[in-house]
Amino acid sequence: MRGLALALTAAVLALTGPAMAADEPPAGVKGLFLMADFPSITVRPGTTSTVSLRLQNYGLPPEMLEVSVDGVPAGWQASLLGSGQPVAAAMPATNASVSLQLRLEVPANASGKQTLTVTAKGKDANVNLPIVVAFAKDLPAKLSVEPRLPNLRGTAKSSFEYTIAVKNDSGKNLLVSLAAQAPQNFETSFTESYGSQELSSIPIEAGQSKDVKFKVRPPSTVKAGQYAVTMRAAAEDANVETKVALEITGQPQLSLAGRGGVLSATATAGKESTIPIEVTNTGTAPAEDVELSGSGPSGWKVAFEPKTVDSLAPGQSREVQALITPSEKAIAGDYVTSLRATTRGENASANFRIGVSTSTVWGITGVGIIAIALLVLVGAVARFGRR
Repeated sequence: MRGLALALTAAVLALTGPAMAADEPPAGVKGLFLMADFPSITVRPGTTSTVSLRLQNYGLPPEMLEVSVDGVPAGWQASLLGSGQPVAAAMPATNASVSLQLRLEVPANASGKQTLTVTAKGKDANVNLPIVVAFAKDLPAKLSVEPRLPNLRGTAKSSFEYTIAVKNDSGKNLLVSLAAQAPQNFETSFTESYGSQELSSIPIEAGQSKDVKFKVRPPSTVKAGQYAVTMRAAAEDANVETKVALEITGQPQLSLAGRGGVLSATATAGKESTIPIEVTNTGTAPAEDVELSGSGPSGWKVAFEPKTVDSLAPGQSREVQALITPSEKAIAGDYVTSLRATTRGENASANFRIGVSTSTVWGITGVGIIAIALLVLVGAVARFGRR
């Protein structure tokens, strides 16, 4: 009884690590003490539990102490650990302590209440600590969820990624299902914190916590503003949820087309043709310093007037002139010319079909050459035909 009283009195002292630094003993206290924060515990049958212990030396010379556990019922496994390894002895320095752990593996058929005794025994000192083990019935499942950074900001093209800590606060292992409720057309998914495989549930041991990545991708057409997404975790009769927020900033989005949406035009080989082009900002933020450029087949020239549009408000269109000059050697036919508009972080392109015709001068010249050739041929026939 005296040992149990000393143990319960000492249990109020905190455990702080595997090896304690030297510390002055409280006034009038001297000796060897074996202490636990919780010398009486309640566990579930068929589980493994750990009791933290501390072997404290106040004012005594260092001495190697054999440590052991007595009174272990049949079918139980009891081990003393130091820094995670099985140990059979400990040696706390004068006015210092050593941290130990009592690991208990309790069979599924365990019942009643059991008392185990942890002993530290040396040549000049001997101390015991009773550990009382009781058994609990199954308690309802209990979960908690906590987002690390619940508010994120980005554009409509961003992928918002949250880290959510999911904790199993119950006394049994749980398979926790994950779900989310988001605005229309928002995509959501869950992955483990260290992987990329999507999942819908995750196993969590009793009393443990796991981090999951919660990814939210908004549709590209979403308007700027604040949006809330609800994440839910459930297991058996436990249901919890948390909300995360995403702030979507405006994003310009460009499009190109000919006047009236037409994507074709005509041009003459070797001559500059002016084609009206409409540049439109269909996004949710102004498009600043929109640069225009283009490219065509080899030998073609593509320019714009003006070359740059200073600003386009959301929903605004501006007409510019594309100056396209086909190569002088181009033969009649259809060609593709690519036109582009670029602003910060956004660009658009469109392919225009350009129907090329040859110059009428070359046509007249060709007719003239053919006529001269015919005259020469007729003259030759007339001259040499008489022979």
